[in-house]
Amino acid sequence: MATQSVSPKQKNSAWQDFLQSDLGKRIIFIGSLVLLLAIVIYLGSQKNFKLPQYVQLILDGLRGGTIYALIALGFVTVFNVTGIVNFAQGAFVMLGAMVAVTLFDSALPLPDGPRLVIACIGAILITTLIGVVVERLTIYPARNASPLTLIIITVGVYIAIQGIALLIWGTDAYSLPAFTTLEMQDKTIRLGSVIIKAQSFWIWGTTAVVLAGLAYFFERTMWGKGLRACAVNKQAARLMGISPSRMSMLAFGLAAALGAIAGIVVAPVTRPTYDMGLSLGLKGFVAAIMGGMVSAPAAVVGGLLLGVIENVGAGVTKAGLKDIFAFIILIVILLFRPHGIFSKRQSTEKV
Repeated sequence: MATQSVSPKQKNSAWQDFLQSDLGKRIIFIGSLVLLLAIVIYLGSQKNFKLPQYVQLILDGLRGGTIYALIALGFVTVFNVTGIVNFAQGAFVMLGAMVAVTLFDSALPLPDGPRLVIACIGAILITTLIGVVVERLTIYPARNASPLTLIIITVGVYIAIQGIALLIWGTDAYSLPAFTTLEMQDKTIRLGSVIIKAQSFWIWGTTAVVLAGLAYFFERTMWGKGLRACAVNKQAARLMGISPSRMSMLAFGLAAALGAIAGIVVAPVTRPTYDMGLSLGLKGFVAAIMGGMVSAPAAVVGGLLLGVIENVGAGVTKAGLKDIFAFIILIVILLFRPHGIFSKRQSTEKV
């Protein structure tokens, strides 16, 4: 009985098919994570890191990751309805922080507490209005253009808003008081050798409230159901009397509000500047990519993971390398899991 030999070419072809399959990519992705974890532990051991140090890095990463999650929600909202990757999202984050600082520093004859509340609400409303105006003046007139053209338009919008912000606020770094103390110095909570800033709880709590509000909005309101319908099938939604144009405007307004909230809650732990939106916007985009760009819960998890990974990575290496990790993750995901690390492969048709 003759045995059939397998040529090297056939072996290579079978190996390539395995690597390109979902199982092969999943194995490579998991293997990469295991290798990354081993490297982190090794580098941490070189700095004599113990459990408290890792816990501190993870908590600080969760604080930053929560901000990325809020920004990612704006990306997902606009993409689901319009199919556009809105790179102006970072500008909305910057506007939320800078407008809040300006309103708080205004000469309102009120105590600091009510003045801060008014400043935050006013910043959200103004930024939301700017988001709506941006959609009407830039996206709506070019609604029949190619997706690439629309994406380039959002890049131009970001550059324009950042330029206007430079003219208004200059290059100075501003500050917003911590929500707990209403002073520039925040309250710290010590759990053994782990330190948590009180503003972290405001960030986590605000995000939880926003997520609950979005869930109610999309499930229980007509506007939310209209957005969901357009996300599934624009043509069918139009036949049911839902205006995709209005839903696009609503999506941009909602994304601007989410960006403003992110900018406001992060302002007390950073010093807001006119160009702060670039880095935050790009990291929010990476978080949205991690979630597949179509799932809000996955985008939130992606943001939290991104915050933890980059903060732990910077902790065991050098702080100056923090921004590099986000883009390493982006490259890895685009190569092995372009549909998101939590999503199954699916084809999405935008009408």
